[in-house]
Amino acid sequence: MSLIQPFVTAVDFRTGAFKPQRQVYQRRLSDMWRMYADRDEAARILAEESDRLIYDVHAAALPAEEGQIPHGTTRIRPGRIGDEYHMTKGHYHARREQGEVYFGLSGRGMLLLQTESGETSEIEMGAGSAAYIPPYWAHRTVNIGAEDFVFLSVWPAEAGHDYGAIERDGFRKLALLRDGGPAVVENPQFA
Repeated sequence: MSLIQPFVTAVDFRTGAFKPQRQVYQRRLSDMWRMYADRDEAARILAEESDRLIYDVHAAALPAEEGQIPHGTTRIRPGRIGDEYHMTKGHYHARREQGEVYFGLSGRGMLLLQTESGETSEIEMGAGSAAYIPPYWAHRTVNIGAEDFVFLSVWPAEAGHDYGAIERDGFRKLALLRDGGPAVVENPQFA
């Protein structure tokens, strides 16, 4: 195992920014338009408006070896594609037997979860909430509020990420605006 020096990172709870800055990843609509149920609306936004920033991740990248504990913040911007709220791509862990913890820092969000055997769950999150994602559950986070939703995530380095399964098969549930608020519904396009 690599010997890493202890370190501290200041976290801005409102923006998720790290100080000192670590690695920053951005996901724009062009990166994930196929993830949304209303692909025609996503294509229209890309053609007529802009390549909007959906979310960014600030990460303390550590070696992907057992014993290391990477962590990061995700800030999902408010907004929708059609009736579907802005969201992360979602993923399983490459090693399905690994769990993860999300801790809400600001805003209002929802965690959508599913197993490969067909179970689903959803958890509302806000500032101060800690959500446990057990092993074997894919997870996607959605901003259901009017301001940025920011959360901290912590996972074992050996867990890895499997985005491909979600890109290929989709997610079983969608978080949509219905009657002035969020509603979780079946995804008619789920493979």
